[in-house]
Amino acid sequence: MTHPSDATGTPPPIRVMIVDDHPVVRAGLRALLSTSGRIEVAAEAENGERALELLRSLSVDVVLMDLQMGEGMDGVTATTQIRAADGPPVLILTTYDTDRDIVRAVEAGAAGYLLKDAPPADLVEAVDTAARGETALAPRVAGRLLTRMRAPHAQLTGRELAVLGAVARGLTNRAVAKELFISEATVKTHLVHVYEKLGVDSRTGAVAAAREAGLIR
Repeated sequence: MTHPSDATGTPPPIRVMIVDDHPVVRAGLRALLSTSGRIEVAAEAENGERALELLRSLSVDVVLMDLQMGEGMDGVTATTQIRAADGPPVLILTTYDTDRDIVRAVEAGAAGYLLKDAPPADLVEAVDTAARGETALAPRVAGRLLTRMRAPHAQLTGRELAVLGAVARGLTNRAVAKELFISEATVKTHLVHVYEKLGVDSRTGAVAAAREAGLIR
């Protein structure tokens, strides 16, 4: 988003909402961003539901979104809903860098994906980049996406990754179907496709291959 300058020629600050379930993390991010001189933390939320509620009455330029939150709506679901409502760009800030997490976030419409161990300057620059309507990816994340593009035969769709992730947690086909709101037949179809792409012939083999490739945690 491009901001018009004021009478002094100084552009207004970039208004950011921080969405993270840890108060200490939110406080740290607020302090870090506030010292940049060009970013204003306009709001904080502990989960996706609260973020969506605040966005109904608050204007921000970028949403800084955690991926996994203990309670309430997760980052991917919130990102999907924010983008579907033509809301502000969403920059994912997380500790997770598996292909599954990255793909789900990108498919949800995230404008960027940054890891929490990134240097402070990189985070500030990523917020600035997202506010301009551009894509901001951590180098490690960009590398993973490039690897997936170079090996299309091994790519799994977001839904296939969701099914495989549930299987890795020990869920039965019936439980997976219930969790993802799909039929058991659809779960089996997704698993067949997963086996083909990973070159395996069993659930155990698929989980092992996916973990080795960094597709799931």
